Amino acid sequence: MNFIETHDVVKQFASHLALDRVNIEVPEGKIFGLLGPNGAGKTTLIRIINRITGPDSGTVFFKGKPSQPKDIYQIGYLPEERGLYRKMKVGEQAIYLAQLKGLSYRDAHMRLKTWFEKFDIMPWWNKKLEELSKGMQQKVQFICTLVHEPPLLIFDEPFSGFDPVNAELLKNEILELKAKGHTIIFSTHNMASVEEICDHIALIDQAKVVLAGEIQVIKDQFRSNDYELTIQDGLTLRKLRLSKENPAQSNSEFVTQLAQQYEIVSFAERMPSMNEIFIQTVS
Repeated sequence: MNFIETHDVVKQFASHLALDRVNIEVPEGKIFGLLGPNGAGKTTLIRIINRITGPDSGTVFFKGKPSQPKDIYQIGYLPEERGLYRKMKVGEQAIYLAQLKGLSYRDAHMRLKTWFEKFDIMPWWNKKLEELSKGMQQKVQFICTLVHEPPLLIFDEPFSGFDPVNAELLKNEILELKAKGHTIIFSTHNMASVEEICDHIALIDQAKVVLAGEIQVIKDQFRSNDYELTIQDGLTLRKLRLSKENPAQSNSEFVTQLAQQYEIVSFAERMPSMNEIFIQTVS
């Protein structure tokens, strides 16, 4: 079952066409990568899914039914442009935001305390947001996004500004949320992260979906029959990149052919990276 579907969604801002009959399918319980260059329309689509703005035409389906205002209570949204109140105390505004999502004060306080301790930011509970580093501020907003435990989580560039240690922390939390059954839309320019955590992707370029599907299926579509070979050359190991002249030739036959020329130490097909697929598609 798809948690979110968009059917022929169109959005125009003055003379700029932001989305042109966009169709995506976000499977339930999976991590869905929403990709594209700057200005492609990703954030506009996310804002439409969140009902922050509406499409000019087309429909968003939420669990098979047209999206309704009440559906926003089942969404946690972390925007790329962070929006916490800098002069307000951290714990106070976290509780306020949790209550806006339907939690009681007691439940909000209890859940937030657990998350703040997990992220090692409890000492900052009574500090103003402006006193926190950018990384700590982002941890607070990440927690505020998911404290009400929504079934759908939308993260727009969640690793922006994080050092590698905290980026790894957030990545593991996102994977844990998926393991608990949450559906996640993940928008990023970091293709390495896409390969590590996404199950499906849609690539938007110039307002249109130009590529969509399961990660492995897409990578198979872009296979180029390139192979990486490590050979023993005297006392030296050398790496070679070779292509099959005959794509129908089996790997066993190919290795046997190569073994007549080289002392093979290792042999592997070179699969295209998502970064290479991204560049090739939008170029």
